[in-house]
Formats: sequence, structure tokens, C-alpha cells
Amino acid sequence: MSLPLHAHTRPVPEAAVLAGLPPVREVSAADVAARVSGGPRLVVLDDDPTGTQTVADVPVLTTWTVDDLRWALRQDSAAFFVLTNTRSLSPKDAAIRNREVVRALHTASAAEDTGYVLASRGDSTLRGHFPLETDVLAQELTDLGVGAPDGVVLVPAYIEAGRLTVGSSHWMRTAGGLLPVGESEFARDATFGYRNSSLPEWVEEKTDGRVPADEVLRITLDDLRGGGPAHTARLLSSLRDGRTAVVDAVCDDDLRVLALALAQAEESGVRLLYRVGPSFVRARAGQAGRAPLTPAALRPLRGDAPHGLIAVGSHVSLTTRQLDRLRERGGIAEYELDVALLLDEERRDAHVAEVAAAAAGALDSADAVIRTSRALVTGADADDSLAISRRISAALVEAVRLVDATRRPAFVVAKGGITSSDTATHGLQIRRAWARGTLLPGIVSLWEPVDGPAAGIPYIVFAGNVGGADALADAVDLLRSA
Repeated sequence: MSLPLHAHTRPVPEAAVLAGLPPVREVSAADVAARVSGGPRLVVLDDDPTGTQTVADVPVLTTWTVDDLRWALRQDSAAFFVLTNTRSLSPKDAAIRNREVVRALHTASAAEDTGYVLASRGDSTLRGHFPLETDVLAQELTDLGVGAPDGVVLVPAYIEAGRLTVGSSHWMRTAGGLLPVGESEFARDATFGYRNSSLPEWVEEKTDGRVPADEVLRITLDDLRGGGPAHTARLLSSLRDGRTAVVDAVCDDDLRVLALALAQAEESGVRLLYRVGPSFVRARAGQAGRAPLTPAALRPLRGDAPHGLIAVGSHVSLTTRQLDRLRERGGIAEYELDVALLLDEERRDAHVAEVAAAAAGALDSADAVIRTSRALVTGADADDSLAISRRISAALVEAVRLVDATRRPAFVVAKGGITSSDTATHGLQIRRAWARGTLLPGIVSLWEPVDGPAAGIPYIVFAGNVGGADALADAVDLLRSA
């Protein structure tokens, strides 16, 4: 479904979108796990930290030294994440970072005698540096002698969050039904906006016509469910010269069929590069969906302090509604970082220090919320808007660092993609961690840092664009119950 820029489409009943689909072809996670065991490691270059929210017991790196990558390759896990945070970077800096990671990974892989396959993890609502990141990765693999990829496989589905691909068009679930993503608020993103909901046409749009829509390989639910892994593997094996394929998915079984097909195609010598949403990683790693962590499981992870810290940087309307519900539940002390002051060089530092001191003082009696003011400030163009976002995020992260240095919280929740990345790497100085599971079904990942000043403080990565209105309050209640 290709939609004009100014169309205003109403959500479509989900039953209407899913009507007439072939029956699901059931594939167990155990079958995939057995198939990929001993094969190349799936290395996920995550453009913000929220890609971990569908997996459990998977290593996460926020740095990419050869030593850190060798540590991850030695762990007993079919996949691991490298947090590149490139969605918050300029195109030039995003390209540099991707090159750095792949070069270090190539060295670490040789030292550990372990193969790898790359997944570039992007947003399930299609924001991010595409095709730049896959183009850069393909060039680096070529330059390193690994070989140019035969194909780029685009799989943006995020099942739990209701981001589904049907008939090569991408949809997002809303209260009123399924909405084409090109009609969502995410498509109007100041930096990564787009028009099309049809993935082949979206690829043509994002590549400025370099890849025409009619040259994109469409792998549909008829292929996955009707043809199965062998048929899908033959389609994937037809890819040449970096051709793009887009893949439908409505449930985990669809993605597990794809995972088996990918393994078969790659074993036959086809070189593939993935651009994916969160759900693909779980399927490709051979993991089944797990229930959220329980209070009993959280108890040994939780810090000793009586209360936690919640940092809110996301500006999407859903985050604002979630924050309202958290207020209604009570038990919080709330502090605002005024964006106008954060953009004033002379007043910024004093304002951040004042807010951090107040929040640290509140932790004995309440969970402290530090949030940016809700008015969205944009710049003159996409790069200027991104620079403003970075300055605001840096101030929020500095506030978290100051709180942690004064009074270690029982837990830290970071709300928003850029917020959660910068809080992890700069605010809490996490280098290596394990993604232990989720607080809510398929969303809201809990990391257990294994080194640095944050060791012993559970870190909760909460994307800005997921969950219902009560999700933030429910997650905090669960942490309190531990």
C-alpha cells in the first residue's frame, strides 16, 4: 500500500488485513536452535538499545574493542548485540561507527576462530539510517575479503508491539486497528521521515530510486507458510549483487520459517546481510518467547536502595500518556529539565546539577522521575533537529550520572531510544551486560551490567514507541514488587 504524503488514512480492522492468509506453518524455536547451533554467530549492530527487548540471556556490548568483542564471542549464546546508537548520529558519524565495529569484529572473529553474520537492527517503524548502514557494512565486508553480500534481507516486523508485514506492506497496531506505518507519527519524524508503507516502494524512496520497487524480491506469507523453508531458501538463493528482499511476518512461526531458510541458503554459500526489527533476532537465535521476569527473578538483580530512578527523554505522544498514568499510580517525585535552559550554554550546567541533586535527595522516600519538558523542539533541518536531540539527551544523561554518583538507585529505567543508549554508555558507564529478559511481554528489556559502576543496578531499556498507556506504570510496579 503506497500512500501519498498528505493522505489521512483511518486504521483498518485487523481482521480485514489478515483475512484469507494461509494457515500458520508451525516451527519450534528448538528446531531453529538445533539448525543454527555451531554455525556463524549472529552479531546485531543495534542502532539504539531497544532491540534487545525480545530476547533473554543474550550478551550486550556498548563498546567494540577487540577484547570486548572476543568476550562476547566466547559466551554461550547464538547471538549478541553491539550497541552502536547510530540512530542518534549524523550519517557521516553513523558510517564511521559501522566501519569501526566491523573491522574490530573481523579481528576478534579471527582470534576466536568463530564465524559471524551481521544484522543491522533498525526501528520497526522504519526510522534509521537505511540504506546507509547496510551499504557501509556491505562495503566493509567486501574490503575485508569476506565477500560482497549477495542480498540484503529486510525484516522490520516486531510482533509483540504490533508491527506486522502483510503483502509486503508494513502496518502498526493501534487502538482502532492496523494503520499503514506511512500514516503514523513515526513517518513524520524530523530526521527519518518517509511516505511509503509498501516496503518495496519504501526501499525505492529511501534509496532515491537507486533500487526500483519492481526489483525488490518479495517474500510473502504464501512463500513462508505455503512453500516453507526449502522454497524460501530457493528464493533467497536467487539474490545476487546485493539485491534487496523484503519479508512478511505476522507471528514468530513466520520468522522461524525464515530463520531455517536463511540457514539453508547460507550453508549453500549465499552471503546475506540483514536489516531487521527486534523480533527477527529472537527467531534467528533459536529462542522462544519467554514470559516476563517475575518479582522472584528480579529480587536478586535489584539494588539495595529503597527506590529507583526513571529518566524520560522520549517525546512521542505515547510516552506522555504513559507518564500521566505513572503519576496517577503515585509514589514518585518528579523533576523537569527545562529544554530552553538546556539549550542555554550559560545556564545549562547549573540547571542540570540542581535537578540531579533534588532527585538524589528524593530516593529515600520515592522513585525519582527526571524528565525533559514535553514541548518538542526541532531545528531548521533534519541535522539541526538531531543535534538538538543530542544536546538534550546529554543533559539528561549527565543528570543520571550525578544522581548515581550521589545515591545509587535500586534500579534505573530509561525511556526513549537515544535516552536509553546514552544513559547506559555515559550515565552508568556500562560496557558489558546481559539482557536477562523483559518486564512486559516482548517489550521493556532488563540488562544486568557485569562491570563498571553500574554493576548491581538493574538497567531497564524502555523504547518511546511501545506498550499501552499503563506500560510504564506497570513496569515500575513490577520493579517495586521485587
